[in-house]
Amino acid sequence: MQTASLDQFEKQKYLSLESYRKDGRAVATPVWFAQERGIFYIYSLADAGKVKRIRNNSRVRIAPCDARGKLKGSWVDAEASILDASGAEHGHNLLNQKYGALKRIGDFFSKLRKRRRAVIAIRLTAPENRT
Repeated sequence: MQTASLDQFEKQKYLSLESYRKDGRAVATPVWFAQERGIFYIYSLADAGKVKRIRNNSRVRIAPCDARGKLKGSWVDAEASILDASGAEHGHNLLNQKYGALKRIGDFFSKLRKRRRAVIAIRLTAPENRT
């Protein structure tokens, strides 16, 4: 695994997720994340643009950033996938551990409003697989 690429995310609260529209234009969004064994977990409303873009094209890039999306490191190529219920539960547990009460409050209001969420797993791609 690319240790140097992973090291830049340590002690960071946000990552910038760059996903791609059907016409190829990139859209970068700052998101909370949790990391375990080289896999990054993020969550979003299930009908959000980033989820739709990932369903269409799993190729993404990630970089550490601040809450406004200002980069704090370099872009890394990755692949994203939307997790099933058991994977989503694991991702939510990791995010709850990292963000605590703030995440749980958001979860409460999403349930109250009956807004579905999606959990996305992001894996760095090997250098030889990059295009």
